[in-house]
Amino acid sequence: MTASSWLQLAVFLGLLAALALPLGTYLARVYTGEARFAARILGPLERLLYRASGVDPAEDMSWKRYAGAVLLFNLLGVLTVYALLRLQGVLPLNPAGLPAVTPEVAFNAAVSFASNTNWQAYSGEAALAHLPQMLGLAVQNFVSAATGMAVLVALVRGFTRENAAGLGSFWVDLTRGTLYVLLPLSLVLALLLVSEGVVQTFAGSATVQVIDRAHAAVTQGGQQILALGPAASQIAIKQLGTNGGGFFNANSAHPFENPTAVSNLLELVAILLIPAALCFTFGALVKDRRQGLAVFAAMLAIFLPLLLATVAFEQAGNPALSSLGVDQAASDTSPGGNMEGKEVRFGITTSALWAAATTAASNGSVNAMHDSFTPLGGLIPMWLMQLGEIVFGGVGSGLYGMLVYAIIAVFIAGLMVGRTPEYLGKKIEAYEMKMASLVILLPAAAVLIGTAIACSVPAGTATRGNPGAHGFSEILYAFSSGANNNGSAFGGITVSGTFYATAIGLCMLVGRYWVIVPVLALSGALAKKKRIPVSAGTLPTHTPLFVALLVGTIVLVGALTFIPALGLGPIVEHLQLSAAH
Repeated sequence: MTASSWLQLAVFLGLLAALALPLGTYLARVYTGEARFAARILGPLERLLYRASGVDPAEDMSWKRYAGAVLLFNLLGVLTVYALLRLQGVLPLNPAGLPAVTPEVAFNAAVSFASNTNWQAYSGEAALAHLPQMLGLAVQNFVSAATGMAVLVALVRGFTRENAAGLGSFWVDLTRGTLYVLLPLSLVLALLLVSEGVVQTFAGSATVQVIDRAHAAVTQGGQQILALGPAASQIAIKQLGTNGGGFFNANSAHPFENPTAVSNLLELVAILLIPAALCFTFGALVKDRRQGLAVFAAMLAIFLPLLLATVAFEQAGNPALSSLGVDQAASDTSPGGNMEGKEVRFGITTSALWAAATTAASNGSVNAMHDSFTPLGGLIPMWLMQLGEIVFGGVGSGLYGMLVYAIIAVFIAGLMVGRTPEYLGKKIEAYEMKMASLVILLPAAAVLIGTAIACSVPAGTATRGNPGAHGFSEILYAFSSGANNNGSAFGGITVSGTFYATAIGLCMLVGRYWVIVPVLALSGALAKKKRIPVSAGTLPTHTPLFVALLVGTIVLVGALTFIPALGLGPIVEHLQLSAAH
């Protein structure tokens, strides 16, 4: 790695840490009702929303009622987006006159955005009008992220409450997350992005004169039509809410979405900002900031080595090109390495950083083509998703997934010393372990079963663009992305047909809602228990030893679950590529 690479990584991590700590403190105040300055400004609107919707802000929901509210609200979101997509041909704000989206793609997109996945089986600028983008997708970007934060807060209340039947009100948690957190942050980021040149307009397109006359022959009279739209507002929440769906098909590699180095840094920080801040929110809510710091340290301990490995694999270049005498060494005049599928504006380091960040978080936006990464460079983003996107992870969903792993870690530690495991003063017993196991196993099962079916039926193999190990990697990546609610894609396969649109849509439902329900059930069980005083036999869960145990548990479970499948894809492809050259 060059000095420039180290500097870019240091600036990113330093900025992330500097912003995450105060934001985490603010988030804790939001969910405890102590954000007084914000409440003076936005409190009247919050109370108006409760009155208009008939919500009792003092209601204390049981875990079943909380889960029911989550599922009902998200079902309404799915139906709304589906209707907007199917009716867009007759709705306003359609300057290009685009027809209705096909039923299978509309189903896939509706589930995708409601579940915070934002997997896109369509080209945004060619398939969607402005109204579905704004009223459907952008709205879901807000509320799906707020749903994840609400479920996390409900889980934390399970640790902090004693002999309690309720977990708070979903409607209050949803409203506060949207109104006090996501909306203000998105407004600030959208204005910053507009200042950097990200487009924000109701115009459908613009006709421009081609500067490079050498390519005038492929245009009409030396002119080119450029798609436009209200992009900046959607990009802000897509990054902050770890949604990731691109307004344009090229996502954040598109110059209208990500025009400058500054916009690239802003969007990168936004991807991990709230997930990182929630670690400190967790520490504040359980009244032990060391707990939040331990979780943050565990996430960094996994993220940093994998990030550096991704940069190293991509900087090493492609053996096939080296055998042809192509110089892939970095220099003052050349970025070196594997530049296939990458924007020259960003280079290898920033592209690898984005790939690691977007798959560590449940984001899925891209500024480079992951399909063009080296086999091992592409393996790491894939594995980060397969871990359950808990290394920072999605907004809310990443941390509640990490806390489930913490429960499993203390259970393993309890087995080793012959003591009933405890976490944050709550005994971890059979029921809690069953729920935690479901959270870990269900998305993994969806990935592996979905991949196996796709490789076994003609509908799954017919749309591959590549044979052999790489074709298998494309399928495995697609189901890993869907079942873990990421939304990025290797590409190389056509996913707009009935098989993939339906199969990945079902995987997204499993990865989101079949995880949320066990998490809430786990929280409900913990809330009913008494807190156990700390004793000599209590395992400290804020020490470097526990951080190492937590990291080891995550890596071990991830390796045992997915290494066989990865061995059939990127690992075999790497060996074949190295042997051939």
